Amino acid sequence: MIVTVFRTRLNPGVQDEYGPVAAQMSELAQKMPGYISHKGFVAEDGERVTVVEFESEEALEGWRIHPEHVKAKRSGIQSFYSDYKFQICSVIRGRSWSAKS
Repeated sequence: MIVTVFRTRLNPGVQDEYGPVAAQMSELAQKMPGYISHKGFVAEDGERVTVVEFESEEALEGWRIHPEHVKAKRSGIQSFYSDYKFQICSVIRGRSWSAKS
């Protein structure tokens, strides 16, 4: 599995324009071959973190070069984000547990 950790800060006053683009990208990502999941969080200081999981580097590459995603990334740089950082990580080991109801 490949995990992307995408950290951003929004420019002031762009939330109304950013929201629909983010929702569109969320829907599109879920339709990509090899997509597993994504979830976003906002910290108290305003930093936004999105964790995205794909089955493989090839699946992630398909998302990276998708024309609508490329367009959205360009908008992010030009309009939405004051800064961003991403890290692409390979999962070396994983474990999960859930308490029985």
